[in-house]
Amino acid sequence: MTPASTDLTILALLSPFAAAAIAPVLTRYLKHNAAWLLAVVPALIFLQFATMIGPVSEGAKILPALHWVPSYGVDLSYLIDGLALTFALLISGIGTFIILYAGGYLKGHPQQGRFFSFLFLFMGAMLGVVTADNLITLFIYWELTSITSFLLIGFDHLRAASRRAALQALVVTGGGGLALLAGFVTIITVTGHMSLTELLSDPEALRGSEFYLPIFLLVLGGAFTKSAQFPFHFWLPNAMEAPTPVSAFLHSATMVKAGVYLLMRLHPVLGDTELWTTVLPLFGGATLLVGTILGMRQTDLKLMLAYTTVASLGLLVMLTGTSVNKALEGAVLYLLAHSLFKGALFMVAGTIDHEAGTRDITRLGGLRGAMPVTFVAASLAALSMCGLPPFIGFIAKEILYEGTLEVGSGLVVTAVAVLGNALMFAIAAAVVLKPFFGPKVETPKHAHEGPVLLFAGPVALSVTGLVAALLAHTTGELFVAPTLSSLLGEAAHVELHLVPAHVGMPLLLSLVTVALGVGFYLSLARVRGAIAGALTAIGWGPDKGFDQFVAGLVMIATAVTRGVQRGRMQTYMTAVFAITALSLLLPLALADGLPEMPSFPEFRFYEWGIFAIAVVGLAAVLTAANRLTAIVSLGIQGFAVALIFMLFGAPDLSFTQFMVETLSVVILALVMTRLDLTPADHRPFAAKVATAIIASAVGAGFMLTLMSITQRPFDTRLSEFFAEYSRVIAHGRNIVNVIIVDFRGFDTLGEIAVVVLTGLCVLALIRVRTRTTSEFDDGAGEEALAKPQDLSNRAVHAPVLEAKG
Repeated sequence: MTPASTDLTILALLSPFAAAAIAPVLTRYLKHNAAWLLAVVPALIFLQFATMIGPVSEGAKILPALHWVPSYGVDLSYLIDGLALTFALLISGIGTFIILYAGGYLKGHPQQGRFFSFLFLFMGAMLGVVTADNLITLFIYWELTSITSFLLIGFDHLRAASRRAALQALVVTGGGGLALLAGFVTIITVTGHMSLTELLSDPEALRGSEFYLPIFLLVLGGAFTKSAQFPFHFWLPNAMEAPTPVSAFLHSATMVKAGVYLLMRLHPVLGDTELWTTVLPLFGGATLLVGTILGMRQTDLKLMLAYTTVASLGLLVMLTGTSVNKALEGAVLYLLAHSLFKGALFMVAGTIDHEAGTRDITRLGGLRGAMPVTFVAASLAALSMCGLPPFIGFIAKEILYEGTLEVGSGLVVTAVAVLGNALMFAIAAAVVLKPFFGPKVETPKHAHEGPVLLFAGPVALSVTGLVAALLAHTTGELFVAPTLSSLLGEAAHVELHLVPAHVGMPLLLSLVTVALGVGFYLSLARVRGAIAGALTAIGWGPDKGFDQFVAGLVMIATAVTRGVQRGRMQTYMTAVFAITALSLLLPLALADGLPEMPSFPEFRFYEWGIFAIAVVGLAAVLTAANRLTAIVSLGIQGFAVALIFMLFGAPDLSFTQFMVETLSVVILALVMTRLDLTPADHRPFAAKVATAIIASAVGAGFMLTLMSITQRPFDTRLSEFFAEYSRVIAHGRNIVNVIIVDFRGFDTLGEIAVVVLTGLCVLALIRVRTRTTSEFDDGAGEEALAKPQDLSNRAVHAPVLEAKG
């Protein structure tokens, strides 16, 4: 790949973020025409990736990269192989029509520019997920998809349902993202590989590791939450509260397949193990059945399609979990087919809602005359979803049935696939037949065909599903085979044909699927009633459980807050010092790090004098009649330490200690004189003993820690570095000054800023005075001032103070 082509690829991957910045401005000036110009961005991205189809289909891997944080091994590095290219083409291709569709769907909306911006941010994040080579970069893009989907789902933020759906999606997918981060960190630690390219070249690095189980579970946590696998499936249907362009883009063609992408990407290093081939088919099959059963109950077009998306994701996970080559080929084909027909059908549902005023199939009928173009697009997409020829969905169904029959537990997996596909057949039939056929029904709005911006996407995607099947051999060579090669970790050969070569079990299973699907459709009302009754009897579900979980979390947080934040400074300080003591003493005790007790040195007479000063200061603090005297007496300890520094040949440090101690005592004394302090400590004896124990523990902890450190061999490397380079680099002879001013200059600047702010706060405290009683309207102020105040509870009972000057 030439440098110019590499630059273009990186530009294509980053361009959606630039488009997000300019979208609001263009929309403000071009109004509804902005969509046409903005759609050029994903169209150009699609064309750039289309130039890679030839090389990638021949086995090439394209690895553009930019240095980002090289010191940590984090680069904006990308891996474009068959799997990444297929997803990138789907994201950019469907994204082009989504931008156009949004231009028509939200025409005249005051926040349309903001909506375009969110769409482009999501597009850029999703392109990054499917092409990122560096694991940390992949995670950053992964979390960015969660954040941008939160913004898109909650776009209509004035509605409580939208806010709840957005928060729910963020919590579920964000929580899974944290699990994925832990998984990636473990992978990097175990293998030493930070890039997918290196990891995939060493397929046994994870399968043979003792950490395979935790890595497997953590990766599944990220993949299952993002791709809405049971029991995390509930967030995806709720996300239909978002505008329809969001539903069509995020929840059918791109974001919800990120988990499937991750499982497919890591299949060469995590797949084909007993755990993989057990857990994935189990949860994938359960998700397939749960999604289709719940979808049969719905009457809202978007919810029907949303639940079938859940089911389709379950089917993809189930097929990926088999680790059978033919089943994986079926997964790739179904991935392609689903993106095309589901994106089209979501846009059709939005167009019907936009032009007829409702999405409820019980209130729709006879729209094929009023909306002929939309009807044709819906029919083509639904036929592909039903798995009927001559559409790509038919070929996908044939191949996946052939693959499930090769699985060890093939009968169970095949039965689940047939039942799930039959239920999806019935839902797809209902999505088209109920709104467009039958007698014409009076709708809230006068139904008519939408503008070209609304039907361009459904027509293009549904026709593409037809063309992909008619050119099945080319589709297999250019898209399916390279993608399958990425899943297998080796070159794969694919032969696709629209017409089955012979009558076999896959074709018979397709006929069974159609027959069951027709039966389910004809008994749709009864099936819907039975499912509704069963769900009512069950009552509780994951969606309600999420609300209970959040409510319980809030209750626990409230209880903890009330227990910890009790409004007493004495409690806070006691907790801080107790935890400090434990953090110092426990590691020393548990790690057998207690130092050896040194022998008592022979003091000279003046050293005994300094020691005596410290002891006198300690006695003065303990016997002080009031807090102000104790604070002043505490300065004696600091002066004693300063004298020790001077005796050991550190006059500059000694001078600093004298200044700091003097200022500390003066400032604290000034502050204390402004407070109404009780003259003595009236706490019970037990409280005093507890405080004394904690104080002694803190002192002992610091003493033992310092002794332990000083007894270790001294590492001279840092000292040698400063001695060697202070003169050469910083042109200074005083090494301490050079360290403070040059080597850690920004740290010193921060410390100065903190000292200045502290000084300003102290100045404000010193100049504060209590309001006089004349400033109060009644005698309440005098009463408050006359009442004794407890320092430990001043946050609650302090008198009203006023800053003067």
